[in-house]
Amino acid sequence: MPRMYQPQRSSRSCFVTLRQHRYHVRTWGNADSRLPPLVLLHGWMDVAASYQFMVDALTPAFFGQRLIVAPDWRGFGQTTGPACDHYVFADYLGDLDALLEAQAGSRPVDLVGHSMGGNVAMMYAGVRPARVRHVVNLEGLGVPDPGPAGAPLRYRRWLDDIRALRGGRRALRDYGSVDAVAARLRKTNPRLPADKAAWLARQWAAPRPGADGVQRWHILGDAAHRVVSARLSPAAEMQALYASITAPVMVVEAADSELPEGWRGRYSLAEFHERLQSVPRLQQRVLPDCGHMLHHDQPEALARLIEAFVNRGAGNGD
Repeated sequence: MPRMYQPQRSSRSCFVTLRQHRYHVRTWGNADSRLPPLVLLHGWMDVAASYQFMVDALTPAFFGQRLIVAPDWRGFGQTTGPACDHYVFADYLGDLDALLEAQAGSRPVDLVGHSMGGNVAMMYAGVRPARVRHVVNLEGLGVPDPGPAGAPLRYRRWLDDIRALRGGRRALRDYGSVDAVAARLRKTNPRLPADKAAWLARQWAAPRPGADGVQRWHILGDAAHRVVSARLSPAAEMQALYASITAPVMVVEAADSELPEGWRGRYSLAEFHERLQSVPRLQQRVLPDCGHMLHHDQPEALARLIEAFVNRGAGNGD
């Protein structure tokens, strides 16, 4: 068994009721801070604990002055709620709105989102611009514009996926051991060190007995997340949301960033960059020597970028 990563800063777990869901929320840092909380939003098929390595890399001065909040999105991690057969993207905005009310009151926040969480952060900042002081988008690269002609196929896929889920054909794979889960994480991201994979596997999955009584490790994600979204936001809608953001935005891409294979020919980084031109106050950064999971690959470099960005103008209300 590989040596396991030891977190340098322990998180505190709490559960809050948000929109009929029992949300699991991790917090770190100074719970009494009057500075804007730093809110970390994880991506698809991930969990809040995924940010542990980056939190550990924050400087003592920054960490000691901030409340850091990271939820497990609905249907992921330890967050539970009513059974469903698909998830609607707008619900993430509703959940985030309720979370910020519960955790930050009326204070503005600094939002950091990875992948799906980055897309949520960008959209939310356009919907509630006064609520957000800074936005850091980590590899939240948007989605293809489906166009009206794509509607019949999209809804057909949605119906087919729901049928497949009902028949048990969209189930998530389980694993015979936690070491197998760690190996799966490293297969997806070869840059992930063995000790971090061993720790993260225990946050990403949990043991459960099967019908035969044999314990297997199950991913902490609802299989309904594998049902395709019935509707994607058109590019023009996303650009209107981006244009409504009043906070400074920093978009951080990985040097080895790749769009999903299924998007080839339908969407490109160039299209995403074109959409970003609608953001009034934009910075773009490329983090070297990392892939999509850049908060795992380069936590120290990413922590420095985020600290410098959210601290800039802190004394003048920016």
